[in-house]
Amino acid sequence: MDSMSSPRLHLGRHSSLGNVYAVTTICRHRAPLFLEPANPAIIREVIASLDVRGVTSTFAWVAMPDHLHWLFQLQQGSLAQCMQSMKGRSSLQINRQRGGGGAIWQPGYHDHAVRADASLHKHARYILANPIRAGLATTLGEYLHTWCRWTLEEIDDSQAPVM
Repeated sequence: MDSMSSPRLHLGRHSSLGNVYAVTTICRHRAPLFLEPANPAIIREVIASLDVRGVTSTFAWVAMPDHLHWLFQLQQGSLAQCMQSMKGRSSLQINRQRGGGGAIWQPGYHDHAVRADASLHKHARYILANPIRAGLATTLGEYLHTWCRWTLEEIDDSQAPVM
C-alpha cells in the first residue's frame, strides 16, 4: 500500500477553519508531470482559484517534478474537501492539456497543521528550498515552479535551514 493512501493517515485527522496546513501530495506512480511547464502553470491557476473563491489563503507552494508542497490557511470547508477540489480541478485541466485521461494524483496526501504564526516564514522557506535539496536549483528563487506570498528577503529572516 502506498504511504500517501494509508488509512493510518486518517487517524486523528481533524481539519479546522483558520488552521494553517503544510500539505504534500504525490503524482500517480511518481510520474514527473511537473517537468512539463504547462502543468505547474495549471497548479498555479487552481491554487489561485481556491484563494479567490475563499477556500484557502495560500502562503507558499512548490511543484516538484512528481509532487506538490503547499502551505495555506483553510478558510472554507474541510481539508479533505479542499484537497479533493485541488486534485480534481488540476487533474481535469492537466488531462485536457495532455489530451488524455486517467489519474494524475495518488490517493491521499500528507498534512501537517502549523501551530505557530511565527513559524509561517520558516515553513515557507522550507517549501521553497525543496528544489535545492533535490538538486534542481542552487539558490532560493531560482526554481521556476514556486510561489510565495512573501519576498525572499522576508522569509530569509526566518533562518530556517535550507539543507
